[in-house]
Amino acid sequence: MPHRSEKVSGAKAKTAKVTPPVVTDPKLEALVREIIERVADKWTMLVLEVLEEHGVVRFTRLGTLVGDISQKMLTKTVRQMERDGLITRTVHPVIPPRVEYQLTELGRSLGEAFCGVWIWAERHGEEIARAREAFEDGRQTG
Repeated sequence: MPHRSEKVSGAKAKTAKVTPPVVTDPKLEALVREIIERVADKWTMLVLEVLEEHGVVRFTRLGTLVGDISQKMLTKTVRQMERDGLITRTVHPVIPPRVEYQLTELGRSLGEAFCGVWIWAERHGEEIARAREAFEDGRQTG
């Protein structure tokens, strides 16, 4: 499984060639907005990252690896991701039940698409830090 830096460098070549369409289908635009609302939250992105790095993961371990997520929020997140076809949920018929999650090909492709955010953050991290510092300095003097 490629490390994040390998994914980032591989995605650089892909994102350099991408240009948005001039005219968009209203149905496609609505779908994109819906997807962004659902998957651009931090929990979905963190679950994607954990499953990409660790493969098949049990529910409790997933929560531990994501960190600082309530069981209720993790349940809500994985249910929505399963509904959207991003992950599969496997329940093993043992006592207590063992539940495992893993990414689907669709989930992997979404992770690759959001790899551009990592590239952008890497490229602009210092600039953001300077802007934040200037903002805070302006608030303190103003």
